[in-house]
Amino acid sequence: MLSYRTVLRSAVAGVLVAAAACGTKDAPGPLETGAQGRVRFVNLITDPARNPVNVLLESLPFGVNLTYTQSTPATLPAPATALYSPVLEGSRTLVVQRTANTSQTLATIPVTITAGQDRTVYAIGGTAGGTVSSFGTTDDNATAIAAGQIRFRFVNLSPTAGAVDVFVTASGADLSTATPTVTGLANGSASAYVALGAGTYQIRFVPAGTAPANRSANVLLDIAAQAFAAGNARTVVLAENAASGSPLRGFLLVDR
Repeated sequence: MLSYRTVLRSAVAGVLVAAAACGTKDAPGPLETGAQGRVRFVNLITDPARNPVNVLLESLPFGVNLTYTQSTPATLPAPATALYSPVLEGSRTLVVQRTANTSQTLATIPVTITAGQDRTVYAIGGTAGGTVSSFGTTDDNATAIAAGQIRFRFVNLSPTAGAVDVFVTASGADLSTATPTVTGLANGSASAYVALGAGTYQIRFVPAGTAPANRSANVLLDIAAQAFAAGNARTVVLAENAASGSPLRGFLLVDR
């Protein structure tokens, strides 16, 4: 019986190409032809001594030299600038290693890939040499965005912040009279998707339940106003500082 082979060529840019020969001896590799989902990995390991990191998808290069808050595959050089990587459905494993010493494994993260589904996997924690764990979201990029609208989803990965209320407003809007876009978003959780009209928005996080008159004085993180075109979808992440704690970090992931 012919054996099943996977031939992988990984260019310097990190582009992965797989080809398979005929046979049934081995299970398909994670990048073989077949029903696929898509995966994005984000480095939120709060230990400067172990950053940057490399990521392997079942022994295949998946991301290289990722600094704090960087994601793959979006950080790969052109033309490999896709937002997610296609991966064959099934039970997969991401292995996170220290770039400076790839014999040092920081985390082994199991991921279940479902056909037609997008997922984001965050490596989190690890402060001062502690355990690195993970957090995952299922990303809805298949549902159409209504004409003239944009879509946000918020992820809170800051133990320092605790639960937060999120305000998406016009630039400089008075928080004392503003309605929160998301309320009570706990650490280690993601909000539902929120649709808004295309436009320019400022995003602010305050401790959950803060009295209206006290919101402006208690902003934990302020993401400066920027324009969002119709049809855009963004995941907004609240995170720790690179070594954990304050000042908090915030960044946007492009979903579509």
